[in-house]
Amino acid sequence: MQLVKTHRDTLLRPLQVVSGIVERRHTLPILANILIRKDGERVSFLSTDIEVQITTHANVGSGSDVAATTVAARKLLDILRALPDGDDVALSLANKRMTVQSGKSRFALQTLAAEEFPTVAQAEQYNATVTLPQKTLKHLFNMVHFAMAQQDIRYYLNGLLLVVDGKNVIAVATDGHRLAFCQVEVDQEFPRQEVIIPRKTIIELQRLLEESDEPVQLDIAGNQVRLTFADIELVSKLVEGKFPDYTRVIPKGYKNDFTIDRDRLLRSLQRAAIMTSDKFKGVRCVISPGSMKISSTNADQEEAVDELEIDYGGDSIDIGFNVSYLLDVLNNLKCDNVNIALGDANSSALITIPDNADFKYVVMPMRI
Repeated sequence: MQLVKTHRDTLLRPLQVVSGIVERRHTLPILANILIRKDGERVSFLSTDIEVQITTHANVGSGSDVAATTVAARKLLDILRALPDGDDVALSLANKRMTVQSGKSRFALQTLAAEEFPTVAQAEQYNATVTLPQKTLKHLFNMVHFAMAQQDIRYYLNGLLLVVDGKNVIAVATDGHRLAFCQVEVDQEFPRQEVIIPRKTIIELQRLLEESDEPVQLDIAGNQVRLTFADIELVSKLVEGKFPDYTRVIPKGYKNDFTIDRDRLLRSLQRAAIMTSDKFKGVRCVISPGSMKISSTNADQEEAVDELEIDYGGDSIDIGFNVSYLLDVLNNLKCDNVNIALGDANSSALITIPDNADFKYVVMPMRI
């Protein structure tokens, strides 16, 4: 039975959309597959890792039959990528095998029954629905994603806190050593909702969301979030747990602050980072009226010192930081200047964008 007949590029796009979350090695072998359902012309493609599920569809079906099967996602994707651009491709199903035919090339792949494919059960009821442009949500994620923890035993840090409050949509990420906060204002007003979206889901959404004004609908349930945009539906489980109170972490009222060219500071820190080791990423910052001296040393007694002129008239402060945490934020921001506010050598630093209250980055000091 012929399932699909279309151009290679037309079939490649939906497969690329769903294959991002497919893991090569999984305790359930069928999860390395994607579920393909055909109902006449309409063909849907679905992948899941039990935590996240992505569905998309395309009108590429051949004939009026109804059919469903699962096939290895990576193999099918690799085959299509290896075929010449613009060629026609046909997928057909017979005797539990899928045949991929294009020109004089033919591939036969094993399939597994569609009935055995474990799809994510969707929530019966969603408590809130938020609609905003794709580029707005992508911007929120891009501004804070680098501060998410990776495989922390405090599982609630391995994700991103999304808060909907009135007209504000807020994203917060922290790994316990630094915290990134970003908010945007939207036209509608929503009742307050707080959810922790897993790290893997955020990374996948950054890949799938586009820089467009097209809407994304966000449906929030007790243990699940569903995002619908373009012809994609993504359903993800939420991380359970209590996220730290970010309002208490963000310092207020610091009197020692200065504005500095982002690129100049970034390059200075990159130079100092050369002399740090993989185990110890500390740099020392001595801030005094008119200057900022950045230095680093390593176990071989090697040293780097870099001095920057700054417009600063506050207290002299000698403070240490993990240089990676500073490089992460400076590499991620696209502005010309950043503002740095400090309390003392034992207090966290606050990095913001001048004349912009929507982004804040807090980094803890480090003993050097």
